[in-house]
Amino acid sequence: MEPKTHAIWNARFFNMIVNSMADGVFTMDALGRISSWNPAMERISGYTAEEALGKTCGLLQCSRCFGQECPADIHKCQIVEQGVSEAKECRLRHKAGHDVEVIKNANVVRDEQGTIIGIVETVTDLTELSSARQKAKEAALRLAEIHRMDNIIGKSPAMRQVFQNVMAAASSEATILVHGESGTGKELVAGAIHFNSERKHAPLVTVNCSALSETLLESELFGHVKGAYTGAVRDRIGRFEEAEGGTVFLDEIGELSPFIQVKLLRVLQEREIERVGESRKRKIDIRIITATHQNLYTRVQEGSFREDLYYRLKVFPIRLPPLRERREDIPLLVNHFISSMNEKTGKMVRNLSRKAMRTLMDYHWPGNVRELENAIEHAFVLCNRQQIEFEDLPIEIRQPPGYGACEMPAHSAPTGLTGRKRLTRETLIDVLEECGWNKAEVGRRVGLSRTAIWKYMKKWDIPLQPEE
Repeated sequence: MEPKTHAIWNARFFNMIVNSMADGVFTMDALGRISSWNPAMERISGYTAEEALGKTCGLLQCSRCFGQECPADIHKCQIVEQGVSEAKECRLRHKAGHDVEVIKNANVVRDEQGTIIGIVETVTDLTELSSARQKAKEAALRLAEIHRMDNIIGKSPAMRQVFQNVMAAASSEATILVHGESGTGKELVAGAIHFNSERKHAPLVTVNCSALSETLLESELFGHVKGAYTGAVRDRIGRFEEAEGGTVFLDEIGELSPFIQVKLLRVLQEREIERVGESRKRKIDIRIITATHQNLYTRVQEGSFREDLYYRLKVFPIRLPPLRERREDIPLLVNHFISSMNEKTGKMVRNLSRKAMRTLMDYHWPGNVRELENAIEHAFVLCNRQQIEFEDLPIEIRQPPGYGACEMPAHSAPTGLTGRKRLTRETLIDVLEECGWNKAEVGRRVGLSRTAIWKYMKKWDIPLQPEE
């Protein structure tokens, strides 16, 4: 290939590269006039190449042009003295009049004799990144808003004690064990502790220990290295590392296998972890909050939960009372859920009828606050007035005790699995049949989550629907 042809081909190839770049690139000649303007600059600035060529970079009205207005004479610009400008975040004025956040960089180009022949500038559009930053900031604010203390509703003596315990826990670094029946708001309490603590600016990471198998839970918590097991195609950090400087909330801690219990005990003692498939120890700075609906002390006595881990976890226990023990809070909770549902649905429901409120006050609430919230949401679906009536409530709440409702026998009353033998396959099948194979209802009756019920059914090879 002849030198001239080769030079032409190189120039075309270079132009193809510049024109295909996502970043804006433009050049200026020795007089400071724009001599090239790639398509990305057209998109970022709104000016076409035809509009920009021959103009100075003052066209862009950069917000950080060495602290001065951009001079028309390139030799008066400090970029000539410095030879290069550091990459800096700034704003450019779009042709349409709005500002565009960018990272801008510039370099002086000289010939072999050191004479300036031009300047090359690159512009990286930060619009999407800025949007992502704003969304992350808003999400963090919403998360903190969700976990404010005033989102834990109640004025009963039992709840006032909870508030005091939460604030005491937030001002310490002690390991917290939150225990209470399913639906009492254990995750809200964990969030309130974190977002009122010194760790509030670091992550709050939640892991449901009952939702994953032992192998998956180990990888989820501790992470793994590539090749640690089949399917581990790359390194992955675990939730403990992800929460560095913040808090890990381990829900349903009573479901941990003996193997994971040993590993968690080591984390609490040594404050270090090892990824699956790796022998390197990694120091971590986290706070651990755990929660359970089970009586862990009973599990310790049964030999299914380590005693040393139990005492490590319950340095500062917080008990959440079931709704039936704080019925005076029901009107407050109802008003809160009505306001929330009005905002979501655009309805203007004001209150409940006297009969509907009395029905809620008399109900035993095996699903606690979560069940009450679901009941109000159910009522909103049916209610087309300003007042929720008795007929708008779910049928299991409206029916008197024993009227076709799924009732557990006395030996398995809805107080969780404590106070009786552990759930057996035969008992679970009986309850499923009584509840018409409604897993959510079964969970409420035996004090377990619906996920836990599915887990037991899979473990004991119970079909999801009754066999014909």
